[in-house]
Amino acid sequence: MTKLKLGAIPDDKPVKITLELPAALHRDLVAYGEALSRETGQAVGDPIRLIAPMVERFIATDRGFARARKVPRA
Repeated sequence: MTKLKLGAIPDDKPVKITLELPAALHRDLVAYGEALSRETGQAVGDPIRLIAPMVERFIATDRGFARARKVPRA
């Protein structure tokens, strides 16, 4: 089985935002949510719940951002 980059989705109190996604991206989120549900045994429910953990993971693994964050601001 493929190891996905996301694990179980924590149940945190969210901040509400409005976001428009391309239809193809939404279909990909639905498919990812289904794969994640099969892998973790935990129902994802609304695939929109995947966006925050994906963005967090992206930021956490972006080396350029980490370097830029360490640069002192003038």
